[in-house]
Amino acid sequence: MKYGIIAGNGRFPVIALETARKQGDEAIAIAIKEEASPDVEHAAHRCHWVSLGELSKLIEICKSEGITEIMMAGQVKHAKIFSSIKPDWRLIKVLAALGSKNTDSLIGGVTKVLADEGIHLVDSTLLLKPLLAPEGKITKRKPDSEEMRNIEYGRKIAHALAGLDLGQSVAIADRACVALEAMEGTDAMLRRAASLVEGAPLTLVKASARRRHLLFDVPCIGPQTIDTMIETNTTALAVDAGRTLMLDREELLAKALDANIAIIGMDALG
Repeated sequence: MKYGIIAGNGRFPVIALETARKQGDEAIAIAIKEEASPDVEHAAHRCHWVSLGELSKLIEICKSEGITEIMMAGQVKHAKIFSSIKPDWRLIKVLAALGSKNTDSLIGGVTKVLADEGIHLVDSTLLLKPLLAPEGKITKRKPDSEEMRNIEYGRKIAHALAGLDLGQSVAIADRACVALEAMEGTDAMLRRAASLVEGAPLTLVKASARRRHLLFDVPCIGPQTIDTMIETNTTALAVDAGRTLMLDREELLAKALDANIAIIGMDALG
């Protein structure tokens, strides 16, 4: 099978490309210049570089490579989508037709343009199902009673936030919402939260957007997540089971164990 992988930042696209090669699929990277790591070139069969906004070039690459199925892997920072973008004529038409300037609207518009050209967006986790977080306790330590109260409260807020396409994460302390994620990303949100609670322990809750598909914006956690949790005295993490990718899982769990951090997978619909 041949896949095109639109590569954003982080380890997600590299792992997806490496997995495709291992299972005998042909993986063509279309790497975003403003976001992707040079490592994608080594993991892909071939790699093409595009800038944010070059929708026509993306389509031309897919047609020249014979790609009919494409997946999005890796984050593109929300702030860059609407500030750094230099749209070509195709994307200008998409932007002009948007009812609201959020990720759902933009990707939805791009998806329609691609489909009209015979290029179909597929599940971002298609190659990485074994990396999805399981339900239940993930680390050796489970959240204590106070952390679980924070998690139960935080999930209500996180799902509402994700459903509005504003962000995926919230920071909770003593059953109070300290910070909501917007365009700055989870790490920056946690640092902001830590500056507000003066050393009190935080609980991090990540939620997948309330959409049935996993075509884009899939929540991911990895060793860097744990590093930031340690830095900000965040002692517990709850994620949506079956809808959150755990990247570099062994390193992630080893760091969590050393720091006595609890991670739990929750029913995404609960």
